[in-house]
Amino acid sequence: MRRRWGTGRRARWWVLQAALLAGATSLWATEKQSDALEAGRRAYEKSEYTKAVEDLQAAAAREPENGEIKLLLTKSYLELGELDAAIASAQRAVAIDPQSSVYHEWLGKAYGEKASHASMFSALGLASKTHKEFETAVQLDERNYSARQALIEYYCSAPSIVGGGEEKAKPQIAKLEAMDASEWHYAEGNCRRQKKDFAAADAEFKLALESHPKSAELIYDIGDYEVKRSQADRLMEVAELGMRAAPADPRDLFYRAVGLILKNEKTEEAERLLRKYLQKAPKRTGYPRFATAHEWLGRLYESKGEKESAEKEYEAALELDPKDKTARESLKRLGRN
Repeated sequence: MRRRWGTGRRARWWVLQAALLAGATSLWATEKQSDALEAGRRAYEKSEYTKAVEDLQAAAAREPENGEIKLLLTKSYLELGELDAAIASAQRAVAIDPQSSVYHEWLGKAYGEKASHASMFSALGLASKTHKEFETAVQLDERNYSARQALIEYYCSAPSIVGGGEEKAKPQIAKLEAMDASEWHYAEGNCRRQKKDFAAADAEFKLALESHPKSAELIYDIGDYEVKRSQADRLMEVAELGMRAAPADPRDLFYRAVGLILKNEKTEEAERLLRKYLQKAPKRTGYPRFATAHEWLGRLYESKGEKESAEKEYEAALELDPKDKTARESLKRLGRN
């Protein structure tokens, strides 16, 4: 009897071919998705945030329930100053995984950044949302130190009308005492900094650095404070601790260079370190701005009496940031308008 098409051995062969084709298609789609995500990550690391957004949007279209893609999109939008898009992306990440402490933390950061650029009326509502997200992030993971530090800073700096208040910060700070000494002293110091009690902040930040901090972000935030206070020896300590905590992070180059310039020591080494920082560092929130690095190069050359070189560095700073008052005032001091 004649066998019908699609039965027996021939049917099994077509089933096998279909399975292989389906598997190959699935693998191709996964590879394409992975390629887009990795391209987005690479662009983000290179500070190419517009390209990062394009690649990550492509990755998100293929995998809409991937919260990590939405998180990296949030970070990219924040660097571009596209605050509404950052908020929308962070909201989507939270919707995908409401139990993620990190997603709530970054939604809080996005709300906070938006609040800092909003009118007073709009800022009140955004500040309350910021508070809520930081609080949720801490509730979901008590060892999310960056979220707890953000909540403590909020309490120490925000007015009571939007949930701020130093008394609210104290229990959060107290919890850190038993968890991590460096985080505890940093929180105490940061709260004192918000209140303009710089003597107390100095003492607490010193203790934080002596308590073997593990967080590069904590170390280098203290570094920013010490730059403003012109604390050369403390900056050398910051550079050393930062390098130990995160060897691949180039920020130690900047803080070591500034420390040397303030000490008026090893000026050639300081210049080399700042040039290297400008080559290696990303243009990203939390990193010393390139304009600031050029300002310090200008200050270095000015101290050596190299007026023309100093002028070029201050001009480079202004080209990067036309609103840079320090560079503009330095040029005026050198007789340039």
